[in-house]
Amino acid sequence: MVLSVSLQSHPCLEVAGTTTFAKDAVTALANRKALRERGYYESEAQLQREPDNPVDPHAVAIFVDGEKIGCLPSYAAKDLALPAGASEPVRYQLHVLREKKLLAKAYVWLGHGEPEWQFTAQNPPALTSTERINSSHSEKTAMVREALQGRGERAQQFRRGMVDGVHYLELVEPIKQLKREGRLEEALNLCYKAIEAAEEDAGGRESAPWYTEQAAIVHRKLGQRPDEIAVLKRWLARCPKAHRAGSRIGERLANLEAK
Repeated sequence: MVLSVSLQSHPCLEVAGTTTFAKDAVTALANRKALRERGYYESEAQLQREPDNPVDPHAVAIFVDGEKIGCLPSYAAKDLALPAGASEPVRYQLHVLREKKLLAKAYVWLGHGEPEWQFTAQNPPALTSTERINSSHSEKTAMVREALQGRGERAQQFRRGMVDGVHYLELVEPIKQLKREGRLEEALNLCYKAIEAAEEDAGGRESAPWYTEQAAIVHRKLGQRPDEIAVLKRWLARCPKAHRAGSRIGERLANLEAK
């Protein structure tokens, strides 16, 4: 099996369709292998080109025990040198969590030699929404800490984005959580701290718009229309003119002022 340069660099791929079109087959596989509450399964799988696939003529299906349990991501399938009718063995791993419904993620190893899996039975991927939130937050924190330990412009840029000892990128999940809990004033306070830090970090470019959008949403919920307009105008005033047209902030302000 011939791999493109990009696939040689990243031969471990997440399987597409595990919880959509192939969810019944994946559930059946988990049941056959008696995977328990937090289950792990690894085996050989087969790759097979699907030229008659109605969605993607370049699709490459993945089979375990003769049953289709997913596909390669479309970008990888297109680059893979696998002719129609041919079949190639690969290593496959499945992680499951049994709750009200089966949660699952699966991966294949396209490289040579023993697989170098990103996740293992002892270190499974995030499957629940809470796990995904925590994982995302941890990844951002690790990225920030790594950048701050370095030198040069990148480290200086991250330092400009610090607020109360954390980087504004790390405030995404806290803001979301405060909104979920209905603590809108606290969420708004964090939004404005993040907006100020993002402005410091922008360096003449438009600052990250997400925090402004969230502040506008909270102002809307609190019935604070003048403040909603003001925070949108604040972002636009600092945004280069060439980037204002068509921006989500500009569209939101236009819709708001048209009412």
